[in-house]
Amino acid sequence: MSAFEKITQHFKKISRFSHLSAICGWDAASMMPAGGNQARSEAMAELSVHIHSMMTQPQLADWFAEAEEETLNSQDQASLREQKRQWQQTTVLPEALVEAKSLAGSKCEHAWRSQRGDNDWAGFSKNWQEVVKLSQEEAQLRAEATGLSPYDAMLNIYEPGTNSASLDTLFGDVKTWLPDMVNQAINKQSSESYIQPQGRFATEKQKSLGLDVMKLLKFDFNHGRLDESVHPFCGGVSSDVRITTRYDESEFVQSLMGIVHETGHARYEQGLPKTLSGIPSGEARSMGIHESQSLFFEMQLGRSESFIQHLSQLAQRHFAGSSQELLAKDNLHKLYTRVKKDYIRVDADELTYPAHVILRYEIERDLINGNITYKDVPELWDQKMQTYLGLSTQGNFRNGCMQDIHWTDGAFGYFPSYTLGAIYAAQFMASMKSQIDVDSAIESGDLTSIFNWLSDNIWSKGSLLSTDELVKQATGETLNAQHFKRHLENRYL
Repeated sequence: MSAFEKITQHFKKISRFSHLSAICGWDAASMMPAGGNQARSEAMAELSVHIHSMMTQPQLADWFAEAEEETLNSQDQASLREQKRQWQQTTVLPEALVEAKSLAGSKCEHAWRSQRGDNDWAGFSKNWQEVVKLSQEEAQLRAEATGLSPYDAMLNIYEPGTNSASLDTLFGDVKTWLPDMVNQAINKQSSESYIQPQGRFATEKQKSLGLDVMKLLKFDFNHGRLDESVHPFCGGVSSDVRITTRYDESEFVQSLMGIVHETGHARYEQGLPKTLSGIPSGEARSMGIHESQSLFFEMQLGRSESFIQHLSQLAQRHFAGSSQELLAKDNLHKLYTRVKKDYIRVDADELTYPAHVILRYEIERDLINGNITYKDVPELWDQKMQTYLGLSTQGNFRNGCMQDIHWTDGAFGYFPSYTLGAIYAAQFMASMKSQIDVDSAIESGDLTSIFNWLSDNIWSKGSLLSTDELVKQATGETLNAQHFKRHLENRYL
């Protein structure tokens, strides 16, 4: 057996334990009773230590050295590159830090579920302080190993090849035109009349509607399911994708589009190359590309007038007793393209969303680089919220710096992926429209040609290409934010 084959076999074994960890994490967020948290946290910490131990076994260094001397085809070379990248990222961390961070994250996230509702910053910060400390330790170790800044070393986990200097330039440009565009859109919409959802939209009917929309989007129910959680997410593994949403019986608009968003993540996972299952080259390219798929589904496809026509027809069937004017296409389109300066990122409209992301990016960058402390975060959040969206969160922690789950377990470096994803999604749609009749496909309700383009250009590639190579092959150019700006201008102005 060649060294490359030994490495591949070893990584497939690791992936089976990662599979178990992913399903345990989904269960903890959606099904597990509160009393099970301590035991589950300990079990998952033990599992993470075991996975870490497998990733850092001493023979791997020799195998990688031998494999690099072997004659490999281009696909195997890409697989070796991705396996080595993951191995290098793991070997810099001692087992004790991996275990401590897993335990601290589980404790912080579990307590956050109730602390957020209670607006309990004091209680939350006691747990979060330890998460931040351990994350800074991790970032420093990664920085020393890579020669990057601490934050860039963390960013590299989620966005290989991206750094804060390029993000500062990208986001700096967005900040020059976004505030004015938001104000123009709000002013333009101020004279529009529309109907807000009223009455009771039963959870079971909302779920039934969501399942029908997932069928329209060709979700494979033989390899996935829909559930409910405090914070919507897509989890599990590509052969068993678990997506969740949350329901509010006073309205159905948010949960429905949340399902469309998470289905985008799920279709990407389900479309990854089966021949590379269980090894890093068969995984998603980056979190930005992952978000590009969910935001392609939600924003590029889901909020188009033609797609909303399908949502309108399905909603009228499931909410037969509700106002038909409310469920009419034109009204739903106004609801789904409403621009409003508000506090909550996951409920934000497409136009204000980048402001929420840039705010978080700037705070976590400075926090991980040691320029600020965890105690500074509420005040900085309030300052930036006032600057970017004209809103104050002073004393309002639940709708301010405590609203997201990401920081509870130390996922620093993740937030930029959301706006990178929105920019990639607009670029993919622009390229797709130059090759196929997207509008006709959406109007017909047969989205096969759209999904075939995504499969051929994004899903089937896994991580065989770098992010820049993937985007350039698909669109003819690397990341270009002008497509995103034009998309927003066309939709809102």
